[in-house]
Amino acid sequence: MATFTLFDEFIYNVLNGAVDLDSHTFKAVLSNTAPTADTHDELADITQITQQFGYLTGGVTLASVTLTETGAGTGIWQWTAADFSWTASGGAFGPFRYVVIYSDTSTGDKLVGMLDYGSSISITDGNSFTVDIGANGIIRASEA
Repeated sequence: MATFTLFDEFIYNVLNGAVDLDSHTFKAVLSNTAPTADTHDELADITQITQQFGYLTGGVTLASVTLTETGAGTGIWQWTAADFSWTASGGAFGPFRYVVIYSDTSTGDKLVGMLDYGSSISITDGNSFTVDIGANGIIRASEA
């Protein structure tokens, strides 16, 4: 199971308005080079895998992105999106270990967080790699 980590500057970027969870377009890219959560802030800090056979530099756009309270008055907020994937076509792509989510709308393409799959993955021709967002969304936070 992948481990999700927020980039340190993410909360700052939300609070200062650089990243808007309600209105920005968010994307995900693949990397085989470990991002550094405490120093990386923008997409340019990430070493993406080479564009090839179904992987496009800049990544895939997240669909159905929402920020909602889990129930009236609960104070628990969830930021989520639909599952997303890449499909190898015409050959294999990879290896990659990290899936990095970023705001494609923010100046400098501010980073949100990353999934670490623990070891490198390659996708063979005709097969897909899907990120399962899960019932708790990408980020779940409470006011307390």
